[in-house]
Amino acid sequence: MREFLIGICPIAIWVIAAIELLIMLLALKGSGRGKPLHCLTALVCFGLFYDALIIALGSRLGGGALFMALSRMRFVFHGALIPLLFAICAYALNFNKTWKTIVWIFTGVLIALGVAEGFATELSVETMAEVVRCKSGAGTPGWADAVSRVLSFGTVIPLMIAGVVVWIKQKTPALFLAGFLMFAFSALGPATGNTDLIFFISMFGEVFMALFFLIYAKQKEN
Repeated sequence: MREFLIGICPIAIWVIAAIELLIMLLALKGSGRGKPLHCLTALVCFGLFYDALIIALGSRLGGGALFMALSRMRFVFHGALIPLLFAICAYALNFNKTWKTIVWIFTGVLIALGVAEGFATELSVETMAEVVRCKSGAGTPGWADAVSRVLSFGTVIPLMIAGVVVWIKQKTPALFLAGFLMFAFSALGPATGNTDLIFFISMFGEVFMALFFLIYAKQKEN
């Protein structure tokens, strides 16, 4: 399995980027007044698409100044857009205006921390499976690593919990599947001893998360 994943990695990342771009465009097409879930889905998908695109381009950009600048924005967009999962939960659970405001304030604080983390992260170039990408380096401040972990794992658990409530009340598993599959693929790398391929394996979870966000948005807002 490891050899198979390494063999398909470069081309698979291009395919993943294309799928995420398509989902983003479909979400934008369905967005409009009174359709916040479509808009939020499009924003999250943009971040996922950009992440996959820059990783796919890594070997072609050659690790130069342009590659480092574009990679920096990978981390910034991740910090700015992943907190929107909390806003998606708020709209899915039909929070009232007061609670939505509270969630948006909390989301805004996380976005500010996420953007700061993106700029503070030390970029370390890594080559794996013929893919050149930047990861967090040893010089990254401890607080930035902590924020990154919160954004990576602290957003998916609430998403799954909200998904269970939505499944029970709205009779659709789409939101739960978005969170569960993201969590499952993120855990698959460490569980199989392929910690160096976490970045790649988790991308499949990101595709499923984006897809089920779109499915849920269409179910709720169309």
